[in-house]
Amino acid sequence: MPSLDHENALRAAGYRIVVGIDEAGRGPLAGPVSVAAVILPPDFDHDLLNDSKQLTEKRRERLYEEITMREDILWHAEMVGVEEIDRINILQATWLGMRRCAQALKPRPDAALIDGRPVRNFPIHQVALVKGDSLSHSIAAASIIAKVRRDRLMVKLADRYPGYGFEVHKGYPTPAHQAALKRLGPCPEHRRSFAPVAQMELGL
Repeated sequence: MPSLDHENALRAAGYRIVVGIDEAGRGPLAGPVSVAAVILPPDFDHDLLNDSKQLTEKRRERLYEEITMREDILWHAEMVGVEEIDRINILQATWLGMRRCAQALKPRPDAALIDGRPVRNFPIHQVALVKGDSLSHSIAAASIIAKVRRDRLMVKLADRYPGYGFEVHKGYPTPAHQAALKRLGPCPEHRRSFAPVAQMELGL
């Protein structure tokens, strides 16, 4: 289960304000990549907070409301859209969202715990944690915000672009999504730089 151990280690090393950063939506064929950053109070504790992938949708929604409504929790979220993903690639787009999140928070954090690998050209001190959303409360909270915001957006996009099933698979490359893509062709929210979409565009 996540804890504040990594946050406390950074504070003990002299970093006063520590932020946790995570993303949702690197793998889908459609929709933006969602990034969130969360600064938790030093005395934060929560029995149910965990990696968003380990939670039911209902519990994620409940935790999202709880985290975002608390006055002692600071957070910021960014969506990096399909045009930017196709222009600079999904990894660079994810990193861009993470940098934007770190720079948007007030007060600005001194250090970041980031889920996954180190981010190039990051504006503050960073510690990258593989599977960080299961180790750090801050990253776990960020993972929930990023996922819930993206899932809600994909449900809205399902109304705008019916037939693809975005409300079910959220843009991930499920067999049903790939069948719809083959039947309907790509919509404006599909990532043209991803092979399955590019192949449809070329008629392969």
